[in-house]
Amino acid sequence: MNQDLFDARDRIVIITGGLGQLGRQFALTLVDRGARVAIFDSQVSDQRVAECFGERASDRSLLFLKADVTRRQSVEAALQQVNQVWGTPQGLINNAALDSPPNAPAEENGPFESYPESSWDKVMQVNVKGVFLCSQVVGGQMAAVERGSIINICSTYGMVSPDQRLYEYRGSVGTPFFKPVAYSASKSALLNLTRYLATYWAGRNVRVNTLTFGGVFNGQDEQFLKAYCARVPLGRMAREDEYNGAILFLISDASSYMTGSNMIIDGGWTAW
Repeated sequence: MNQDLFDARDRIVIITGGLGQLGRQFALTLVDRGARVAIFDSQVSDQRVAECFGERASDRSLLFLKADVTRRQSVEAALQQVNQVWGTPQGLINNAALDSPPNAPAEENGPFESYPESSWDKVMQVNVKGVFLCSQVVGGQMAAVERGSIINICSTYGMVSPDQRLYEYRGSVGTPFFKPVAYSASKSALLNLTRYLATYWAGRNVRVNTLTFGGVFNGQDEQFLKAYCARVPLGRMAREDEYNGAILFLISDASSYMTGSNMIIDGGWTAW
């Protein structure tokens, strides 16, 4: 029996959206535990990789591939490169996602009644179709060799409605903000997509789980932080490294009997 349940040595893991704040954390955590990590990201360039990973960009256990998760051909081409360099992956982290940040165009953060159809389509393309396609292409290959773990990254706003009161202060300064509907709807979709795939591939030894995260500190303004932290039982936002343990748990054999589940890590947000 493996004495290190959290061993990731020799595992090949694909992370979509790996050039983001959390994607970088996941990649380096897995590499430091012995995995080889391929990052699929539409923003891959020498400059962007260097900005994100610094001196770690040249690590031979990291592979950076430009890929559009909304296009099946693009995902297939990137996977083919992983196969040629390392072989068949054993892990997939569906991390790529679009959201509307506070500095997005006003129409994207306006009332539900006027939320643009084009914004809805764009978010659904990445957050839902992207997960669907990557799971088809990468998960299908893992199912063929009967070994794999898929992690779908969700949000508390996929389980409960956004608390629009957190953003009321924006209206008082003349820039009304409503957390958009598409992000919540897209993240909710992942919960049942996870359950579907977990039962569909259970006999092929491919496990599929969801990780539901709370907000991560990333230089948010003081008024938002005050309102958000008052809403969290632990009284703060997450550090960017506080989800790494869950990623390692679900990729490794430590979670070998876990599939179709949703692990919530939100500082207690959904407990209230």
